[in-house]
Amino acid sequence: MLLDGHSLAYRAFYALKEANLVTTDGQHTEAVYGFTSMLVNALRDERPTHIAVCFDRSEPTFRHVEYAEYKANRTETPEDFRGQVSLIFEMLDTLGVPRMSQAGYEADDLIATLATQAAGQEMDVLIVTGDRDALQLVNDRITVLMTRRGISDMTRFTPEAVYEKYELTPVQYPDFAAIRGDTSDNLKNIPGVGEKTAAKWIREYGSLQELVDRVDEVKGKVGEKLRDHLDQVLLNRRLTELRRDVPVETDIAALTMGTFDRDGIHKLLDSLQIRGELRERLFNTLGPASGAAEAEAGFEVELTVPGPDELAGWLADMPQGRAGLEFRSAYGSGTGRIDALAIASPGGVAAYVDPAALTEGDERALREWLADEARPKAVHDAKGPMLALWAQGLDLRGLSCDTALAAYLATPGQRDFKLDDLAVRYLSRELRAESAPDGQGTLFDAAGEENDDAEARDLALRAQAVRELADGLEEFLSSRGGTHLMGDVELPLVRVLAEMERAGIAADREHFAAQEAQFGAAVKQAVEEAHRVVGEQFNLGSPKQLQEILFGKLGLPKTKRTKTGYSTDADQLAWLATQTEHELPTIMLRHRDQTKLRVTVEGLIKEIGDDGRIHTTFNQIIAATGRLSSEKPNLQNIPIRTTEGRRIRQGFTVGEGYETLLTADYSQIELRIMAHLSGDESLIAAFESGHDFHQATAARVFGLPPEQVGGELRARIKAMNYGLAYGLSDFGLSGQLNIPVAEARALKDEYFQEFGGVRDFLHAIVAQARNDGYTETIMGRRRYLPDLTSDNRQRREMAERMALNAPIQGSAADIIKVAMLNVRRALAEEGLRSRMLLQVHDELVFEVAPGETERVRQVAIEQMSSAYLLRVPLDVSIGVGRTWEDAGH
Repeated sequence: MLLDGHSLAYRAFYALKEANLVTTDGQHTEAVYGFTSMLVNALRDERPTHIAVCFDRSEPTFRHVEYAEYKANRTETPEDFRGQVSLIFEMLDTLGVPRMSQAGYEADDLIATLATQAAGQEMDVLIVTGDRDALQLVNDRITVLMTRRGISDMTRFTPEAVYEKYELTPVQYPDFAAIRGDTSDNLKNIPGVGEKTAAKWIREYGSLQELVDRVDEVKGKVGEKLRDHLDQVLLNRRLTELRRDVPVETDIAALTMGTFDRDGIHKLLDSLQIRGELRERLFNTLGPASGAAEAEAGFEVELTVPGPDELAGWLADMPQGRAGLEFRSAYGSGTGRIDALAIASPGGVAAYVDPAALTEGDERALREWLADEARPKAVHDAKGPMLALWAQGLDLRGLSCDTALAAYLATPGQRDFKLDDLAVRYLSRELRAESAPDGQGTLFDAAGEENDDAEARDLALRAQAVRELADGLEEFLSSRGGTHLMGDVELPLVRVLAEMERAGIAADREHFAAQEAQFGAAVKQAVEEAHRVVGEQFNLGSPKQLQEILFGKLGLPKTKRTKTGYSTDADQLAWLATQTEHELPTIMLRHRDQTKLRVTVEGLIKEIGDDGRIHTTFNQIIAATGRLSSEKPNLQNIPIRTTEGRRIRQGFTVGEGYETLLTADYSQIELRIMAHLSGDESLIAAFESGHDFHQATAARVFGLPPEQVGGELRARIKAMNYGLAYGLSDFGLSGQLNIPVAEARALKDEYFQEFGGVRDFLHAIVAQARNDGYTETIMGRRRYLPDLTSDNRQRREMAERMALNAPIQGSAADIIKVAMLNVRRALAEEGLRSRMLLQVHDELVFEVAPGETERVRQVAIEQMSSAYLLRVPLDVSIGVGRTWEDAGH
């Protein structure tokens, strides 16, 4: 199987362009995703014994030497496509797929040469391409699989299929193509002569050479045009002919799939934020054994299913050491039951337990063992099982390792922490049973008899894998300096987050319902206004219809060009609103804002439980910086600086039996961390001045007394203060402040003249990370950035921005996590009934019991401000009120 790399990459890019596949760091991945998807499909469906992907090169080819205008009309490579070919190279190398190119020739010529050689060795050849020139290669041995539409619609061309489509043989195809011309290659056609006439001539005369020899026989104006353009046709024919004699050094026999790097594939897909089915399809196609020669071994464990009154004795006799636990349940936040669990003991025996079938004595023994702090346990992604156990009166203590959490700390850029993948990655072992003597993967019970309970066997194997993986991950974490973070911060936080999820926060259903109706009415009004000002009805949610209205009917100024027309995104609509006096862009922006708010409120209503509370799920292993996130609902999506967002927060209220909500928020924590890490005395002095921080820094930059700093100057420096830690470019600053790029550059220069320590610190971060391969927070949280030394400029610059951001944002994440642990411990030690409910951004939300408000305020300030000692003290703001909004500050 021979694939035309550039042809397929371009086809994939344009097929998925509207999907706008782009990472959070700005790297487009349409071509990588689409190409990989086509490759996986071809590997799965065709099962080739030999394979190569051929690519064009940037140097001129022999065709350019003969015809300087060859491909001269091609547009510049799209900016969003740049850099993706090198990612495809990386993907192929990681998959073990050979790739080839040859100076002076195109990929087509290389394919033609290899196909001819392989056919000569009596091999069947499949060419996968989007270029019709490949049809000239088709014969009884060589088939062309050509992209027709998208990335999955393909047409198979055999000699019969070529004839059916063109009524020409593959040998005649290049003659036909020479007359037809090819606009994409700048091979000019004969004016007035289309494909039908070209095909007719070749059918009639048999070949182009015969047509040339008898050219005077061609009658009419088309005959004259043919004779007038005969030189161009003959040139086209020479350039269309694919070379079958490219001097390749690689032997066909060597072009086979190598051993793929499973871990490398995970890392690459993680870095490109490609999740889900493609990854699964890839590994299913490549197969478990071929993917890692070293991962041939499975897991071995002896399975026992204790009978009535046997579990207590089994637990009592379990050898000392850490056990592995795996659960089967359908659980959610604060709900659900454990259907079954497996306990893999340090002695190599795993017990399968059905909680519903336990005797009273066994149930008591299991409860005591699970809650025993002195019996260390390893669990994969422990928060969910912990909640489910609580729901049925059981508790999980003694958690010494959460393998999902440990893997996250080891490789925070990863996006998937499935147990079977981690077993291969860290133990080089497949999550399956060791083969029995007869070659079948089986498990045996204590009596030596085969156990045919597939669910029991699977759960026991997973528990054993968790137990062994915990050791491997802890060793790996230790080598990366992550032991403290795991044991003292992240692992204890699992329980705190579970408690917060179980508690939830009270929600005013009637308030949210009224808001939903209000936002719905606003959306409807915006639709009616849009129809009125345009004079016709159209779908406001359709980019195509909106383009026709804005740029066709209304003739408004053209925005940024996209493949599907002119952009109608929010930024471009805002630009149109400032450039024209037409009402529609402003109405459209309002329509989108109100629609988003309505959807947000609808989502909140759906998440209100039977207890009248919303139980969000906190994600501890998502953000590479260490930040917590939430889902179902995503509380970080609720706007906090708009009137509508504040009104949404009014729907979160104090619950029955409690007196008030209290919020505690870190003030400008990331800027304080930047001042601490940079040691910039001017920045530190700005914090210590007693003035508003942004006003004080603006005063230093512009040489004014703080009281003379107006709103515009303050806004400029505020954008700078926050933006620098995120790799804010001159262009980005100009866009934020709506000023020319040169002015933005000058503003940065002025800023760094006053805060030179910040400039030096930012430069040093990137330099150190490039040298070490990773960044580090104040508590040792590492983020590995291999792209800092990438040859791909776009990826390298993205890695540099991450290197600037990770130590600062990651340190803020570390500090608030420590604060949460300290606050939770202090509340418990003082016997307070008040509880922590939410963590959003840099804010904690508490539900305060009657009479405890002042003490909770003191605990929050004391514990949060002392979570880490910075050169600029941490500042905590407190607010109290019946609703989340009322408690704001």
